[in-house]
Amino acid sequence: MPALPSRPGSKPSPWPTDLVVIGATSAIASDCTRLWLEGGASSALLIGRDQVGLDRVATDLRVRFPAARIETSARDLLDVQGIGEAVSAFAGAGTPGAAAGAGLTVLIAHGSMTEQAESQADLAKAAAVLQVTGVSPSLWLEAAVDTMTAGTIAVLGSVAGDRGRRKNYIYGASKGLIERMAEGLQHRTAGSPLRVVLVKPGPTATPMTAGLPQKGLAPVSAVAAEIVAGVNAGRPVVYAPAKWLLIMAVVRSIPRVVFNRLDF
Repeated sequence: MPALPSRPGSKPSPWPTDLVVIGATSAIASDCTRLWLEGGASSALLIGRDQVGLDRVATDLRVRFPAARIETSARDLLDVQGIGEAVSAFAGAGTPGAAAGAGLTVLIAHGSMTEQAESQADLAKAAAVLQVTGVSPSLWLEAAVDTMTAGTIAVLGSVAGDRGRRKNYIYGASKGLIERMAEGLQHRTAGSPLRVVLVKPGPTATPMTAGLPQKGLAPVSAVAAEIVAGVNAGRPVVYAPAKWLLIMAVVRSIPRVVFNRLDF
């Protein structure tokens, strides 16, 4: 696992004191949560759709970090009204999240992925991918920026959102939506104490990618370590692994007439 930055002693630390993780049962999200708690975060609110899954993650974290406060909240992540209510409950005026200020880090990590061929053949499946993976995280991001005045909000995009490809353009479109939202909100919050971080993992070995060829997939632990380091540093965009920054720069630079002849 790549080394994580240590917590500074005499200088202000970027390490979060309080965490809110939306989509907390995902492999990347749970590994990031563990790393933040290892680094010294004292509380974590785990939000997700499945109470059983949340309880499993929470139990593991409570065993590992008995001094930390670990709470769970199961809710419909697609409920527009519920999104605003949930964010107000953890970051609104008078809440512990608001009191944490710059020490609060929110990670928005939920999504789903269906094989491109399935989404092409079934508009309902395509709509579900776009809603769960693109629209819902974007609305959570908007609500968090509307409510928080300081701290860090990180949202999981993907390298798939950098350019539309025939093999995953529906999933990629949902991640492209997140990128435009994050970019706009970074512009909106520029100069404020609130940071918005767009995270772009490359292909990672998680349960969501279990049906794909495993060769070349990055270990989730290594990806999580790079995410935590990048989010703590407040970098606007974090590619994980970092090599994807160069890879996708090359992919984006390929002329359309050439790109359309490629099969990847």
